[in-house]
Amino acid sequence: MSEKTTVNPISLELFRSALTAIAEEMGVVLTRSSYSPNIKERRDFSCALFDLDGRLVAQAAHIPVHLGSMPDSVASALDTFDHFSPGDIIALNDPFLGGTHLPDITLIAPVYVQVDGEQRLIGFAANRAHHSDVGGMSPGSMPMATEIHQEGIIIPPVKLWEADHPNQVLLDVLLRNVRTPDERRGDLAAQIAANRTAIRRMQELIDRWGLSTTEEHIDALIAYAERIARATIKAIPDGHYEFTDRLDNDGVSDEPVPIAAMVTVQGDTITVDFTGSAQQTRGNVNAVAAVAKSATYYVVRCLMPEDAPMNHGTFAPVTVIAPEGTVVNARQPAAVAQGNVETSQRITDVVFGALATALPDIVPAASQGTMNNITAGGIDPRTGQPFAYYETMGGGMGARPELDGLSGVHTHMSNTLNTPVEAFEYAYPMRVNAYRLRDHSGGHGAARGGDGLVREFTFEVPTEVTLLTERRSTSPYGLQGGEPGMRGENRLQHEGQENVLPGKVHFQATPGDKLTILSPGGGGWGKPDEENEAGR
Repeated sequence: MSEKTTVNPISLELFRSALTAIAEEMGVVLTRSSYSPNIKERRDFSCALFDLDGRLVAQAAHIPVHLGSMPDSVASALDTFDHFSPGDIIALNDPFLGGTHLPDITLIAPVYVQVDGEQRLIGFAANRAHHSDVGGMSPGSMPMATEIHQEGIIIPPVKLWEADHPNQVLLDVLLRNVRTPDERRGDLAAQIAANRTAIRRMQELIDRWGLSTTEEHIDALIAYAERIARATIKAIPDGHYEFTDRLDNDGVSDEPVPIAAMVTVQGDTITVDFTGSAQQTRGNVNAVAAVAKSATYYVVRCLMPEDAPMNHGTFAPVTVIAPEGTVVNARQPAAVAQGNVETSQRITDVVFGALATALPDIVPAASQGTMNNITAGGIDPRTGQPFAYYETMGGGMGARPELDGLSGVHTHMSNTLNTPVEAFEYAYPMRVNAYRLRDHSGGHGAARGGDGLVREFTFEVPTEVTLLTERRSTSPYGLQGGEPGMRGENRLQHEGQENVLPGKVHFQATPGDKLTILSPGGGGWGKPDEENEAGR
């Protein structure tokens, strides 16, 4: 194909689809090659492509909290290294250097392609996957921590592979610090394979389109996304909109943790200011700035047309103010394991809540507002080796104008699947006794919130368990007269006696103990119609 000098709507859409297909194929490779159920079954990963300047160019529809924060990881790699070679793989998970929380390991590969007989660096392929254990004080690396050093091994930007050669010493150190080294080695290999797939496909793209045409279309695609984002924001009435919501607690104190947002819309720009949010906490609900930005970008993206591209241009009209030292932009060595999974959800709730005043007929009620994190580990008698289980659970989606919320789904910053019962019981010495919708847990309204889930586990061996869950004290809010969704609940049956557990808790389970997680329902939307409600 001969090189072109102009971009037209047809060529831009074809190019966009080609880039998106590459990111999606990365995800397929990662799914089919990975070892852990968390990646293979739940698909707790994200894949994306970046240009030479570290701008997000294309992504697959994976995990929102990953994708909006991954540009900070690529920026950190660019700041750390002034030279790259073909075959390099940069690894990092440090939340204060572009990561989110320690289980999320990001692998970044420079994309070198052959152009006119020489190797040219044209951008970067990156993927981020949640590893079921990266060390730390409890299995699953989502502990009741009070500083980041308790949460697992910290990886600054380092070359895990250099010029097609593995950094074996570094890999040995990493694997020596985790409970499940074989699983980690396999998942890292799958991540590397995904990035290498992207490099091959980018070479094919350059062979077909030519380098100058490719670069021209990348710039045009980013500009196109920015135009759509600005048009979306411009349709919101100018003004200042405020909302405050709370995390139940930080896991150390019982005090709620407020998150406040002032949203200012002016023309085609939007500023979200989190000044007024709680100071960073001793417990690990702290988020880093990348997470606050990611959750905010996600809300803006939700308002855009469904087929709009998601890239660097989407972020351009959005300014996020997250004061350092607060729960939305913590200073190290703050513990941050929950910031990525729970605080991100509440940031989303707060920004949507503020915009509900400006867009009352568009913004939905609050969804479950938690990922219902459960980690568990011990020794598997079938192998004699440690096991580490991590999962998030779905719940109720908030009702939308004239449309009920979905039931039993992952919402907002989580876009994973639930582990199938068959895969779960094959992988871990635990059983699933019950798995169903939690009927009538969604909030009443003209449109009703979706219902949460009920999942009951039985432990077959001594197991160390950590629960990091939210919306156990506060309820997902309803909007426009709709009622709140039902709060979640965690129950443990031990020696025939059942007790309600705190939302954030660490305990030792014995064989025969039963754990039941009841996830929250979504909020209702609109004032309930008594006649309709009676018929539900």
